[in-house]
Amino acid sequence: MTLSRLILEQFTARLAGMKNIPEKSNYHHGDLRTTLLKVASEMLKESGIKEVSLRKLAARVGVSRTAPYHHFKDKNALLCGIAESGFEQLHQINKIGFKEAKLSKREHFSHFIHDYVQFAKNNPELYELMFGRTIWKDESSTQELRDSAYPCFQFQVKMTEQWQKQGLLNVEDNALRASQVLWGTVHGIAKLFIDGIYTDNSKVDEICDFAVKMFLSSQK
Repeated sequence: MTLSRLILEQFTARLAGMKNIPEKSNYHHGDLRTTLLKVASEMLKESGIKEVSLRKLAARVGVSRTAPYHHFKDKNALLCGIAESGFEQLHQINKIGFKEAKLSKREHFSHFIHDYVQFAKNNPELYELMFGRTIWKDESSTQELRDSAYPCFQFQVKMTEQWQKQGLLNVEDNALRASQVLWGTVHGIAKLFIDGIYTDNSKVDEICDFAVKMFLSSQK
């Protein structure tokens, strides 16, 4: 099992708080938001962004049509909540992979490339929501989403700076720009597979390995 899939399953279990959600239940006020996010994430995975709505969500959870509005003022707020959980998952994957003591610094970098692309491939609808124009193009992201998304990228900058200090990367200065190019690379690879431009999934690891070689210093 890949690290990204393991983290996803652990996060989903924590988010749900239970394995099965009955169609009709009486929820306490404190845990309804958690349930709504879990079920909405399932709807997103099954049918895409267009099919996610507060009305359909209420019907699927088994609560009144107005109940979800106590936690999400509109569909955009709901989508931001789903995306927020995605960034929390990705950030957790990055932190665990970077701090794994048994791995060498080269292996840390390789795991970052592979785990990022695998996360996107395993969760295409979620990934599209996290990085797509639906939320970010019209500056409709919530503060809660930004508080989750920005630290995820900031941690990537921190990792890049550390790899530079270790002499691991070909570029030795401007960690911000280096991390942006690195992010653009893994994002591009992920999108090519998600969008069906690259259709041979058996080549994912090979492409990721090649990306690792391109970034790493030949002397390390």
